[in-house]
Amino acid sequence: EGYFEPGQKTLIIEDLISTGKSSLQVVDVAKAAGLDVVGMVSIFTYGFKHADEAFASKGVKYISLTNYENLIGLAVEKGTVSPELQNTLLNWRQDPANWKGIE
Repeated sequence: EGYFEPGQKTLIIEDLISTGKSSLQVVDVAKAAGLDVVGMVSIFTYGFKHADEAFASKGVKYISLTNYENLIGLAVEKGTVSPELQNTLLNWRQDPANWKGIE
């Protein structure tokens, strides 16, 4: 947002990265406007392999302040999630579209 000049170095800030699709669309728009996108920072990422591959294929560096694995670890530490449930929740990230839930 705001004023910019073509060639200006730009860091994109996102709240959440899941698949990376919408985030990379922002990068494409910024580059089309003439900005030099140096990377992206997000507050949170699920850490999906697909997102990592999408960012790598576009040559866009990104980091997140925290991620799903840390969230689940903190939930276990605080007693909100049992250690037995931890692996189940982490496995969700491997294939969320086909995840059957907690049995």
